[in-house]
Amino acid sequence: MKKLITLIKEKDPAIHSNFEVILYPFFKVYIYYKIAHFLYLHKFYFLARFLSERAKKRTGIEIHPGAKIGKNFFIDHGCGVVIGETTIIKDNVMLYHGVTLGGTGKDKDKRHPTIEDNVVIGAGAIVLGNITIGQNSLIGAGAIVLKNVPANSVVVGIYK
Repeated sequence: MKKLITLIKEKDPAIHSNFEVILYPFFKVYIYYKIAHFLYLHKFYFLARFLSERAKKRTGIEIHPGAKIGKNFFIDHGCGVVIGETTIIKDNVMLYHGVTLGGTGKDKDKRHPTIEDNVVIGAGAIVLGNITIGQNSLIGAGAIVLKNVPANSVVVGIYK
């Protein structure tokens, strides 16, 4: 819990105290996600989804309990963020509001993106399908990404 509070304070200069952190939507949704993910891994699918739906209603952020999320993950201004079931998010990833990490409806097993280490995804970006965003990449605000992005890339506009 202490690491989460420290992370949020580091990432958002508008937060001035540890107490303010508990008001932050990402703080709430991340705690819900951790519990829901544990339940999901232990095959309590209904309870896991119940918690994730509750978190979505309270925060406007939807993280499927099956998603795999690494260390130092952060969502800034999270309203409208959607993270699909088979999404894999590695370490030090930052998302802004309105980001969708979703499926295309074409794949059966791994349907959602893999986001490698140290990636930033700008507001309103849409990343769809079983694709990989390479490490140290930046996805610009409003971008639509439909194919793999090499490491150390900057993507803006439509990338298909």
